[in-house]
Amino acid sequence: MSLSVDIRKSFGDYTLDVAFEAGDETLGFLGASGCGKSLTLRCIAGIETPDEGRIVVNGQVFFDSEARVNLTPQQRKTALLFQNYMLFPNLTVADNIAAGIGREVPRAEREALVSQELERFGLRGFGQRYPAQLSGGQQQRVALARMLAARPGILMLDEPFSALDAHLKGVLEQNLVSLFEAYEGTILYVSHDIDESLRFCDRIAVVDAGRIMEIDSGDGLVNHPQSVAGLKLSGCKNATPARAVGEHCVELPQWGVRVETAEPVPAEVKYLGVRAFYLERAEGPGENCYRMRVDRVSDSRFERTALLAFLERPYADRAAASFDDNEMSYLHQHVFWRVSKHTDEELPREGDELWIRIPPDKVYLVTR
Repeated sequence: MSLSVDIRKSFGDYTLDVAFEAGDETLGFLGASGCGKSLTLRCIAGIETPDEGRIVVNGQVFFDSEARVNLTPQQRKTALLFQNYMLFPNLTVADNIAAGIGREVPRAEREALVSQELERFGLRGFGQRYPAQLSGGQQQRVALARMLAARPGILMLDEPFSALDAHLKGVLEQNLVSLFEAYEGTILYVSHDIDESLRFCDRIAVVDAGRIMEIDSGDGLVNHPQSVAGLKLSGCKNATPARAVGEHCVELPQWGVRVETAEPVPAEVKYLGVRAFYLERAEGPGENCYRMRVDRVSDSRFERTALLAFLERPYADRAAASFDDNEMSYLHQHVFWRVSKHTDEELPREGDELWIRIPPDKVYLVTR
């Protein structure tokens, strides 16, 4: 199984310009709302038509602007699961599952396929019910069963858990495990949740403003992000513009400090990132040690997050701190520090002044 995509589509000021390949794997698309993740899937499915480019699935050309090939959605035989499942309200569960099976398939075989998927997704006994008689979780299972019954050339899922609460989401994720285990081929999975992407995807594509910024394994994205978008989407709370001032030193205009790094600094470095839980208490001055003030604190079940201000900012760029949005200016000049509540040390409190160290081997440097 294989997928090759190289397409462009413009909407006024916005342009989708993506190129990637995938094999027998689950490839995630991670990005903020409106970045082009769903549009990419809709172009592959034939719901949207690119302005130019080429889409090839398992050796079959779905779209080729130069050769003037543009198969209909029905000819492409893809399976795209939307956020709301798109079940037919006037059809029974069994008929919904059968809806994607080609008419050329004999009746006995169609019934066998439906029965097989009912069994796989724990829906035996629900075949004659209608979608309105099902819970949200049961509706999702019907939609997944319909996808597999159609025997598509590619599976695509567009944020299937976005409308679910945390508890139900955890339960229904197991339905996807059944789907992925049963399907051999390319699966595309759209999400804006890094943890969800890590659980399901073999590789993750970071999408930003209509372009793929990087594609890597989940481990690679978390531990070695290569772009500003990847840095932020991987969950790094502290990401700030940086410029090289030495082989192992960067200057951070918004924070107003310099940071020593264990890794050599690329000449074209654009941002530095450090995760909130990597910051350390320090006894006093030293390498990457800064005198800071706790300006805000907030608590979750197991952690306290402190917003820290640098009390000394010798390298601050006053122009960089000039934002229209005062709250954003305030946040960009601060650092997030996350502390476990299960510690013997006293938790930081608003107004505290203390020394904090940024470990040189725990920073990320990205160039795009």
